[in-house]
Amino acid sequence: MNLTNTWLPLISSVVSFLFAYFIFRRYLARRGPHLLLWGIGMLFYGIGGFSEAYYGAIGWNPFIFRLWYLVGAILVAAWLGQGTVYLLAKRKWANGLMILLALGSLYALIRVFSAQLDPSLLTTSVHTGSELSGHAIITPGVRTLTPIFNLYGTVTLVGGAAYSAWIFWRKRILLHRTIGNILIAVGAMAPAFGGAFSRFGVPGMLYLGELLGAVLMFVGFIRATTPIESSAPEAVVSTSAS
Repeated sequence: MNLTNTWLPLISSVVSFLFAYFIFRRYLARRGPHLLLWGIGMLFYGIGGFSEAYYGAIGWNPFIFRLWYLVGAILVAAWLGQGTVYLLAKRKWANGLMILLALGSLYALIRVFSAQLDPSLLTTSVHTGSELSGHAIITPGVRTLTPIFNLYGTVTLVGGAAYSAWIFWRKRILLHRTIGNILIAVGAMAPAFGGAFSRFGVPGMLYLGELLGAVLMFVGFIRATTPIESSAPEAVVSTSAS
Protein backbone atom coordinates (compact mmCIF):
# COMPACT_ATOMS: atom_id res chain seq x y z
CA MET A 1 0.00 0.00 0.00
CA ASN A 2 1.17 3.51 -0.81
CA LEU A 3 1.55 5.74 2.24
CA THR A 4 0.31 8.85 0.48
CA ASN A 5 -2.63 7.44 -1.48
CA THR A 6 -3.85 4.92 1.09
CA TRP A 7 -2.76 5.53 4.66
CA LEU A 8 -3.15 9.32 4.74
CA PRO A 9 -6.80 9.29 3.60
CA LEU A 10 -7.48 6.24 5.80
CA ILE A 11 -6.15 8.05 8.88
CA SER A 12 -8.13 11.12 7.84
CA SER A 13 -11.25 8.96 7.63
CA VAL A 14 -10.70 7.47 11.09
CA VAL A 15 -10.11 10.92 12.63
CA SER A 16 -13.25 12.24 10.92
CA PHE A 17 -15.45 9.38 12.14
CA LEU A 18 -14.06 9.78 15.66
CA PHE A 19 -14.74 13.51 15.47
CA ALA A 20 -18.31 12.81 14.30
CA TYR A 21 -18.79 10.48 17.28
CA PHE A 22 -17.81 13.25 19.72
CA ILE A 23 -20.13 15.71 17.98
CA PHE A 24 -23.10 13.33 18.02
CA ARG A 25 -22.44 12.52 21.67
CA ARG A 26 -22.56 16.23 22.47
CA TYR A 27 -25.69 16.56 20.35
CA LEU A 28 -27.46 13.84 22.38
CA ALA A 29 -26.53 15.68 25.58
CA ARG A 30 -27.30 19.25 24.50
CA ARG A 31 -29.29 19.02 21.27
CA GLY A 32 -29.02 21.87 18.80
CA PRO A 33 -29.27 21.57 14.99
CA HIS A 34 -25.74 22.97 14.57
CA LEU A 35 -24.29 19.91 16.28
CA LEU A 36 -26.41 17.54 14.23
CA LEU A 37 -25.29 19.14 10.96
CA TRP A 38 -21.63 19.27 12.02
CA GLY A 39 -21.87 15.58 12.84
CA ILE A 40 -23.37 14.78 9.44
CA GLY A 41 -20.71 16.92 7.77
CA MET A 42 -17.91 15.03 9.48
CA LEU A 43 -19.51 11.73 8.48
CA PHE A 44 -19.32 12.98 4.89
CA TYR A 45 -15.67 13.93 5.49
CA GLY A 46 -14.95 10.43 6.76
CA ILE A 47 -16.73 8.74 3.86
CA GLY A 48 -14.71 10.85 1.44
CA GLY A 49 -11.46 9.81 3.08
CA PHE A 50 -12.50 6.16 3.13
CA SER A 51 -13.31 6.31 -0.59
CA GLU A 52 -9.85 7.72 -1.34
CA ALA A 53 -8.22 5.03 0.80
CA TYR A 54 -10.25 2.36 -0.98
CA TYR A 55 -8.96 3.64 -4.30
CA GLY A 56 -5.38 3.65 -3.06
CA ALA A 57 -5.57 0.11 -1.70
CA ILE A 58 -7.90 -1.71 -4.09
CA GLY A 59 -8.53 0.51 -7.09
CA TRP A 60 -11.29 2.82 -8.17
CA ASN A 61 -14.74 1.76 -9.25
CA PRO A 62 -17.76 3.77 -10.44
CA PHE A 63 -19.77 3.56 -7.20
CA ILE A 64 -16.80 4.53 -5.01
CA PHE A 65 -16.02 7.45 -7.29
CA ARG A 66 -19.61 8.70 -7.31
CA LEU A 67 -19.79 8.37 -3.52
CA TRP A 68 -16.51 10.24 -3.11
CA TYR A 69 -17.52 13.00 -5.48
CA LEU A 70 -20.97 13.50 -3.94
CA VAL A 71 -20.05 13.64 -0.26
CA GLY A 72 -16.36 14.53 -0.39
CA ALA A 73 -16.20 17.01 -3.26
CA ILE A 74 -19.69 18.53 -3.14
CA LEU A 75 -21.57 18.17 0.15
CA VAL A 76 -19.13 18.11 3.05
CA ALA A 77 -18.20 21.79 3.27
CA ALA A 78 -21.77 22.98 2.73
CA TRP A 79 -23.22 20.79 5.48
CA LEU A 80 -20.51 21.78 7.94
CA GLY A 81 -21.11 25.41 7.03
CA GLN A 82 -24.87 25.02 7.50
CA GLY A 83 -24.20 23.93 11.05
CA THR A 84 -22.41 27.21 11.65
CA VAL A 85 -25.34 29.07 10.08
CA TYR A 86 -27.66 27.54 12.69
CA LEU A 87 -25.25 28.59 15.40
CA LEU A 88 -24.93 32.24 14.33
CA ALA A 89 -27.94 33.22 12.20
CA LYS A 90 -31.58 33.76 13.07
CA ARG A 91 -33.55 30.55 13.01
CA LYS A 92 -35.87 31.58 10.16
CA TRP A 93 -32.90 32.35 7.90
CA ALA A 94 -31.16 29.14 8.92
CA ASN A 95 -34.29 27.10 8.22
CA GLY A 96 -34.72 28.70 4.81
CA LEU A 97 -31.11 28.01 3.83
CA MET A 98 -31.45 24.45 5.16
CA ILE A 99 -34.39 23.82 2.81
CA LEU A 100 -32.32 25.09 -0.13
CA LEU A 101 -29.35 22.97 0.92
CA ALA A 102 -31.47 19.83 1.29
CA LEU A 103 -33.04 20.33 -2.14
CA GLY A 104 -29.65 21.13 -3.67
CA SER A 105 -28.13 18.02 -2.08
CA LEU A 106 -30.92 15.84 -3.48
CA TYR A 107 -30.37 17.38 -6.89
CA ALA A 108 -26.61 16.73 -6.61
CA LEU A 109 -27.32 13.11 -5.65
CA ILE A 110 -29.41 12.62 -8.78
CA ARG A 111 -26.88 14.36 -11.01
CA VAL A 112 -23.84 12.48 -9.70
CA PHE A 113 -25.39 9.01 -9.76
CA SER A 114 -26.96 9.48 -13.18
CA ALA A 115 -23.91 11.03 -14.88
CA GLN A 116 -21.82 9.01 -17.30
CA LEU A 117 -18.27 8.17 -16.29
CA ASP A 118 -15.23 8.14 -18.51
CA PRO A 119 -13.37 4.97 -17.39
CA SER A 120 -10.18 6.10 -19.13
CA LEU A 121 -9.78 8.87 -16.56
CA LEU A 122 -10.31 6.72 -13.49
CA THR A 123 -6.63 5.80 -13.33
CA THR A 124 -5.44 9.35 -12.67
CA SER A 125 -3.94 10.07 -9.26
CA VAL A 126 -5.77 13.37 -8.81
CA HIS A 127 -9.52 13.36 -9.27
CA THR A 128 -11.14 16.68 -10.11
CA GLY A 129 -14.53 15.61 -11.39
CA SER A 130 -13.55 15.55 -15.05
CA GLU A 131 -14.48 11.88 -14.95
CA LEU A 132 -18.11 13.00 -14.96
CA SER A 133 -18.44 13.55 -18.66
CA GLY A 134 -21.28 16.02 -18.60
CA HIS A 135 -23.79 13.73 -20.32
CA ALA A 136 -25.91 13.80 -17.20
CA ILE A 137 -29.47 14.96 -16.65
CA ILE A 138 -28.58 18.57 -17.36
CA THR A 139 -25.45 19.85 -19.08
CA PRO A 140 -22.79 21.29 -18.85
CA GLY A 141 -21.87 18.69 -16.31
CA VAL A 142 -21.82 17.87 -12.65
CA ARG A 143 -18.64 19.84 -11.97
CA THR A 144 -20.63 23.08 -12.10
CA LEU A 145 -22.22 22.11 -8.77
CA THR A 146 -18.93 21.81 -6.89
CA PRO A 147 -17.93 25.50 -6.66
CA ILE A 148 -21.45 26.50 -5.62
CA PHE A 149 -21.57 24.13 -2.65
CA ASN A 150 -17.93 24.72 -1.71
CA LEU A 151 -18.24 28.49 -1.85
CA TYR A 152 -21.26 28.40 0.42
CA GLY A 153 -19.51 26.00 2.79
CA THR A 154 -16.27 28.00 2.89
CA VAL A 155 -17.99 31.35 3.51
CA THR A 156 -20.23 29.98 6.26
CA LEU A 157 -17.79 27.62 7.98
CA VAL A 158 -14.55 29.59 7.73
CA GLY A 159 -16.27 32.97 7.93
CA GLY A 160 -18.42 31.90 10.87
CA ALA A 161 -15.48 30.48 12.81
CA ALA A 162 -13.36 33.57 12.12
CA TYR A 163 -16.21 35.88 13.12
CA SER A 164 -16.79 33.95 16.36
CA ALA A 165 -13.08 34.04 17.19
CA TRP A 166 -13.00 37.80 16.60
CA ILE A 167 -16.06 38.40 18.81
CA PHE A 168 -14.61 36.42 21.71
CA TRP A 169 -11.21 38.09 21.29
CA ARG A 170 -12.71 41.58 21.10
CA LYS A 171 -14.72 41.04 24.29
CA ARG A 172 -11.69 39.41 25.97
CA ILE A 173 -13.85 36.52 27.17
CA LEU A 174 -13.82 32.75 26.67
CA LEU A 175 -10.26 32.52 25.36
CA HIS A 176 -10.68 28.79 24.76
CA ARG A 177 -13.40 29.51 22.21
CA THR A 178 -11.24 32.08 20.46
CA ILE A 179 -8.44 29.54 20.08
CA GLY A 180 -10.85 26.76 19.10
CA ASN A 181 -12.54 28.82 16.39
CA ILE A 182 -9.19 29.88 14.92
CA LEU A 183 -8.16 26.23 14.67
CA ILE A 184 -11.49 25.32 13.05
CA ALA A 185 -11.13 28.11 10.48
CA VAL A 186 -7.57 27.09 9.58
CA GLY A 187 -8.56 23.42 9.45
CA ALA A 188 -11.49 24.15 7.17
CA MET A 189 -9.15 25.84 4.67
CA ALA A 190 -6.46 23.14 4.75
CA PRO A 191 -8.07 20.75 2.20
CA ALA A 192 -8.47 23.60 -0.31
CA PHE A 193 -4.79 24.52 -0.02
CA GLY A 194 -3.84 20.85 -0.29
CA GLY A 195 -5.93 20.46 -3.41
CA ALA A 196 -4.37 23.56 -4.98
CA PHE A 197 -0.83 22.30 -4.37
CA SER A 198 -1.82 18.87 -5.71
CA ARG A 199 -3.04 20.42 -8.95
CA PHE A 200 0.29 22.23 -9.29
CA GLY A 201 2.08 18.90 -9.32
CA VAL A 202 2.90 18.33 -5.65
CA PRO A 203 1.68 14.73 -5.09
CA GLY A 204 -0.07 13.80 -1.89
CA MET A 205 -0.81 17.36 -0.77
CA LEU A 206 -4.56 16.86 -1.18
CA TYR A 207 -4.56 13.92 1.22
CA LEU A 208 -2.20 15.68 3.62
CA GLY A 209 -4.41 18.77 3.56
CA GLU A 210 -7.50 16.68 4.27
CA LEU A 211 -5.82 14.96 7.22
CA LEU A 212 -4.50 18.23 8.60
CA GLY A 213 -7.95 19.77 8.20
CA ALA A 214 -9.68 16.96 10.09
CA VAL A 215 -7.14 17.07 12.92
CA LEU A 216 -7.23 20.87 13.29
CA MET A 217 -11.03 21.03 13.28
CA PHE A 218 -11.18 18.19 15.80
CA VAL A 219 -8.69 19.88 18.12
CA GLY A 220 -10.45 23.21 17.62
CA PHE A 221 -13.82 21.71 18.53
CA ILE A 222 -12.42 20.11 21.68
CA ARG A 223 -10.69 23.36 22.63
CA ALA A 224 -13.81 25.45 22.01
CA THR A 225 -16.02 23.16 24.07
CA THR A 226 -13.57 22.68 26.96
CA PRO A 227 -13.35 25.75 29.21
CA ILE A 228 -9.92 26.84 30.39
CA GLU A 229 -9.73 26.38 34.14
CA SER A 230 -8.76 29.44 36.08
CA SER A 231 -5.65 29.14 38.21
CA ALA A 232 -6.83 31.80 40.64
CA PRO A 233 -8.96 30.43 43.51
CA GLU A 234 -10.41 33.91 44.09
CA ALA A 235 -11.84 33.94 40.59
CA VAL A 236 -13.55 30.60 41.17
CA VAL A 237 -15.07 31.78 44.43
CA SER A 238 -16.26 34.99 42.83
CA THR A 239 -17.84 33.14 39.92
CA SER A 240 -19.53 30.64 42.19
CA ALA A 241 -21.01 33.36 44.31
CA SER A 242 -22.44 35.32 41.39
